[in-house]
Amino acid sequence: MNYTAGLFRSFAFSIVFALLFALLPASSAHAQGVKIRAIEVQYTGPETISRERILAQIRTAVGQTYSDAIAEQDIRNLYSTGLVQNVRIFGQQQGDGVKVIVAVQTRGVVNEIEIDGATRLSAKSLRKKIALKVNSALDEDALGKGRQEIIDAYRAKGFNDVDVQYRVDSNQARGTSRVVYTINEGLKGAISRVRFEGNTAFGDRILRKQMKTKGKTLIAFIDKSGRLDESQLQQDLDAIREWYQDHGYIDVEIPEVRRERTRGRMVLVIPISEGPKYSVGRIAINGAKNTSPDKIRALIKLKEGSVYSPKTIREDAKKIADAYGSGGFVDLVIQPQGLPSGPNKIDVTFNIEEGNRSFVQRINIVGNSRTKDKVIRREVLIAPGDLYSTTRVETSKKRLDNLGYFSRVEAYPEETGVPGRKDLTVQVEEKRTGALNFGAGFSTIDSIVGFVEVSQGNFDIMNWPNFTGAGQKFRMRIQYGGSRKDIVVALTEPYFLDRRLSLGGEIFYREANFLSSVYDQRNYGFSIVARRALGRFMSGSVEYRLEEIEIFNVDNDVSELIGLEEGTRTKSQITTSFVFDTRDNPFLTHRGQRVILTPFISGGFLGGDTQLFGFELQASQYFTFPYDLILLLNAEIASVDTWGEGERVPIFDRLFLGGPNNLRGFEYRDVGPKDENGEPLGGKTLARATVELTFPIVEKVRGAVFYDIGFVEPKAFNAGGRAASDVGLGLRLDLPIGPLRLDYGYPIQTGGNNNRSGKFNFNVGYQF
Repeated sequence: MNYTAGLFRSFAFSIVFALLFALLPASSAHAQGVKIRAIEVQYTGPETISRERILAQIRTAVGQTYSDAIAEQDIRNLYSTGLVQNVRIFGQQQGDGVKVIVAVQTRGVVNEIEIDGATRLSAKSLRKKIALKVNSALDEDALGKGRQEIIDAYRAKGFNDVDVQYRVDSNQARGTSRVVYTINEGLKGAISRVRFEGNTAFGDRILRKQMKTKGKTLIAFIDKSGRLDESQLQQDLDAIREWYQDHGYIDVEIPEVRRERTRGRMVLVIPISEGPKYSVGRIAINGAKNTSPDKIRALIKLKEGSVYSPKTIREDAKKIADAYGSGGFVDLVIQPQGLPSGPNKIDVTFNIEEGNRSFVQRINIVGNSRTKDKVIRREVLIAPGDLYSTTRVETSKKRLDNLGYFSRVEAYPEETGVPGRKDLTVQVEEKRTGALNFGAGFSTIDSIVGFVEVSQGNFDIMNWPNFTGAGQKFRMRIQYGGSRKDIVVALTEPYFLDRRLSLGGEIFYREANFLSSVYDQRNYGFSIVARRALGRFMSGSVEYRLEEIEIFNVDNDVSELIGLEEGTRTKSQITTSFVFDTRDNPFLTHRGQRVILTPFISGGFLGGDTQLFGFELQASQYFTFPYDLILLLNAEIASVDTWGEGERVPIFDRLFLGGPNNLRGFEYRDVGPKDENGEPLGGKTLARATVELTFPIVEKVRGAVFYDIGFVEPKAFNAGGRAASDVGLGLRLDLPIGPLRLDYGYPIQTGGNNNRSGKFNFNVGYQF
C-alpha cells in the first residue's frame, strides 16, 4: 500500500469520525448526575488500543455518577497518551441510568522503521536518534524531530550537505505503519571558514560577529561550530543585511552564497553588494500639540547629516513614545517616514497622533489561579486614580517577569466608556515555581560533592497542603561529600507586614574537613536577617546569628596554638551589611561596580563565648573595552579583634588567604601566619587586590589573565603583613553541564613562608 493511499484513508477515517461527532448526541443534561450502568468503546478505524487500556486511562466507571467535568478530564487523559487521534465521551439514557459511549479514532502503530542510504553512519546508531519506537503509536512530531536528530548527527561528523526525508507506508486495514528515512549523505567536510567578497565598509571580522554560522574550532563538540544549518545561515544573512542598513547602506544586497571545497573542507563565500551610504537630510516633527518640536528633537539621537539608520529611528520613536506615555498619552501613534531628498540623502518625518491623556480607573488581575492578587499588585507601580504612565506599566511588567512565577505577563489598557479613563489589565500565565534538583560538583576545595535540593519560589507557609501563592522563598538543601556535609532549611518573606522589607531565616548544619589538615569543624544553629532597599542601587541588611561551633578530630601532634582551639563554643553575632550594586549582569558583568561593607559584633550583651568585632569591605569595578575585553579591578580589606572580656580570636573567626577565590597561586588558606609545623593560623587583618582581564575565544568560552596580591597580618587593624602575589592564566567555559572556571596561578612573592610551585584551581557544577 503506497503512502498516498494510506494518507487518503487516514484522511477519510478522520472525516468519518468528524461526521460521527456531528451526528452523535452531546452529553445531555439528563445524563448529568445519573448513575452509570455500562461503558461502550466505539472505534473508528483499526482497534490498535484495547478496550481495557482505554478504560484504565479514565476515571468514569460503572456504578459511579456521570459527570461532564470528569468526562472532559478523561478526554484530556486519553489525548495525553498519544495513542488516540480523536476522542469523544458522552452519555445515552439507559433505563434509570446512563450508558457512556467512548468514541475513539486510534493512531496507527509503527511496526517497522527503516533507514535507507546510510553508509558513513550505522543505521543502528541513527535509529537511536529517533524517539519514536517500533510498536508505538505513529506521531508526526516525533518523526520530524527524528529527521532533525539524524541531520544533526551527520553535521556533527562534517556532512553539511546531508539531506534526510521520510515517508510513511500505512496499512489501514491492519492499523500499522512502516516508516522509511531516506538519507542522501552528500560530501563530507566541515566549514573551515567564512569568507566575504565585495565588502569595503566593514571587515570580515566585524561581519563574522553578526553570524552564528562559524568555521570549525577546537571545541566544535561544545560550540557546534563548523556545521551548516540552512535556516541558521539565512538568519545570519538577514543579520548582515540589518547591520549594513543600520549603518546607512540601505540598498545592500547579498547574492547567492557559494560553497567552495578544498581538500574536503568547505569555505562559505558570501558576496556582498554594499551600495551607497545614505545620510539624513531634514528631520520634521508633525502633529505635536502638547509639546514643542524642539523638545522632541532634544530627545532623539538622530541628527541632520548623520548616518541614516532604521535602528536609530526605531529607538528614537520609542523614546518619543516613552516620553508621551509617561504623561498618560496611552493612545499615541508614531509613524516615522523616510523620503529620498537628493543624492544619497533621506528626509525623516515623525508623524505623531497624540490622542488624549488618560488616568487609571481600575487595575484588573487575570490568570492567577495560585498566586495571590496582592503578590502581583505590590509589583505594579501604578494605582487607581494615577496618570496612566506607560513607562511605569512597562517597569511593572518587568518586575513581574523577574519574579519567576509566570511564563507570560501582559499589561495593557482597556476602554471603560468614560473619556480619559482606562482600566489597566495585568494578565499572567503561571508556571511551575517548585523544583526538586539533584546535582554534583567538583572543585579543588570541596572535592566531589553531591546534593539534593527542594525549592519553591512562590511559597505560602499558611496555605496547607499546597504551600504556594504568597511569594515567599523556601529552600531545603542537603549536601554530602568527602570533604563537607551541609543541611540548610531557609524561608524568606520578601514583603514582611506588606512592606518593602524582606525578612528571612535559616536553620543550618555544616561540617567541613577541608579547612585544615589537622582538625575538622562543625557549625550548627540558626540566623534571621532583615533586608531593605535603600534606593535604586543600594540595600541594607541586619542579621542575627546564633550557632555552636565545634573544633574536633584534632591531631595529637599539633602545636599548642592549634590544640587550644579544640572544643565547642557558642557564638551570638549581629552583622550589618550595606550593598551598592550597579552591575549590568550578575553572571557575565561587562560594566558597573559592586561595593559591600559588612561590620559585625558578637558576645557581650548578645551572650555566647566569643566577644569580637570587625568589618569586611569588598569593592569591584568592571570596564568594557573593544573586542569584548572585560577588565575587573577587585579589592578587599578586613579586620577582626576582641573587645570587653574577649581573650582571643578563635581560629574559625580568623582571616585567611589562598585558593581559587583570592590568591590563586597558593594552597587554600595557606597565605599568612603559620605555627612551627607549618599549619596556617590565620590573622586579624587582611588586604588583597585582583586585576583580571577576560577576552572571548569562541562563543561561551573566554580566556583570562590575572594578577593577585595580598597579605594576612597577625595584629588587628595593622597593615604590616608581608605580601604574597601571583600571576596566571585561566579559562571561563559556559557549558551545558554548568559553568566551569579553570585557573593556573604562579607565585611571584611568596609572603615569606610559601613555595613557588604554582597552583591549578577549578570549579565545576553539574545539575541533573
